[in-house]
Amino acid sequence: MTEPLKLAVVGHTNVGKTSLLRTLTRDVGFGEVSHRPSTTRHVEGARLSVDGQALMELYDTPGLEDAIALLDYLERLDRPGERLDGPSRVERFLEGSEARQRFEQEAKVLRQLLASDAGLYVIDAREPVLAKYRDELEVLANCGKPLLPVLNFVASPTHREPQWREALARLGLHALVRFDSVAPPEDGERRLYESLALLLESARPALQRLIDDQQAQRLARQQAGKRLIAELLLDCAACRRSVVAEPAAEAAAIEAMRQTVRQREQYCVEALLRLYAFRREDATAHDLPLLDGRWGDDLFNPETLRVLGVRVGSGVAAGAAAGAGVDLLMGGLTLGAAALAGAVAGGALQTARNYGSRLMGKFKGARELTVHDDVLRLLALRQQQLMVALDHRGHAAQGSVQLDALDEQTWRKGKLPEPLLKARAHPRWSTLNPQGNSRLEERQEQVERLAQGL
Repeated sequence: MTEPLKLAVVGHTNVGKTSLLRTLTRDVGFGEVSHRPSTTRHVEGARLSVDGQALMELYDTPGLEDAIALLDYLERLDRPGERLDGPSRVERFLEGSEARQRFEQEAKVLRQLLASDAGLYVIDAREPVLAKYRDELEVLANCGKPLLPVLNFVASPTHREPQWREALARLGLHALVRFDSVAPPEDGERRLYESLALLLESARPALQRLIDDQQAQRLARQQAGKRLIAELLLDCAACRRSVVAEPAAEAAAIEAMRQTVRQREQYCVEALLRLYAFRREDATAHDLPLLDGRWGDDLFNPETLRVLGVRVGSGVAAGAAAGAGVDLLMGGLTLGAAALAGAVAGGALQTARNYGSRLMGKFKGARELTVHDDVLRLLALRQQQLMVALDHRGHAAQGSVQLDALDEQTWRKGKLPEPLLKARAHPRWSTLNPQGNSRLEERQEQVERLAQGL
């Protein structure tokens, strides 16, 4: 096909037609989505392209509101001794005054379907199968275009999918597709395009290109998201501050570093939202809320660690905290100098080896502030939670992002990944440090290694 495939998205009012287009185009701003009926009043279009070539045009149409009366009107259009076929009957209707008055909305739908190669008939699968829907399908069938029913909102526990399947089969519509525009299945777009290819054989090459591109784009987003998280973790692991051993200076430095880490995490959150084409206000959740676009749960609150199952090591934490005079459970930062002796006393020989050379150099009056391992674990867990949620979220979703439990034990226990352990000894790897450089080749190597393990 040289011309793009034209699809009219049709159906009753408020069944999710605009929602479907938002998800297929990954455009949260397409059209207007509302629970109010008849939100779409005019035909709106969107184009899907691959490598600059337009392969599909999608047209959002107003909802059909009075199909029962329209079907009755169409049946009376035949003149005595005349038996018009469906398209001819629809064309006669569109030429008449009723198409500009009583049935103006329906006329827009039929006009667009006649100008298209096929139609996607969107069904709210939560609704009961009523006579008006059967009449809608009969009206649309008069256009003589292939129709593919799309069962929307099938993720809802109140869906009536079996009843709809039976009703559609009785009308001769055996090919259909399940596609929840709010929580689309991972293979939802592929199944939709494959079903269209059964109805439009000539469009199969273009549809296959869309399938391949969609899968490639999803993989690219996942890889880019992992790199964003890896960069966040490496920045925080390599971050350090030299602190004068004086209570007021230490308190100020601790609070400043907490804010630095919080801001860096927020930057990652916003980058993930942009990567998946969502808005800042789309990310609010109950378990780990993003309030006013910011993570609401305090990164340094021990309760946040507990919710995600991160356990602070008792021996190391108690020993190091005793030496530094900082409660690691509340602080989330490691303050070292005399803390070296405390860590050794608490059984943290590995900690002594990792930090010994640096901490010993601070005995002359300065201390070194770094991000605690458990905060790094928390950062990794909840950023991965967010990415998984965005990967499975439809662009028509109206509610906030819901973060489900992440079945990931690697970050809850055991030693940190090797790239983060290495980063502890390389402050230049962190963009949070004054001399940090994100373009260092060795830093990029460790970012890629860490990303592969996420």
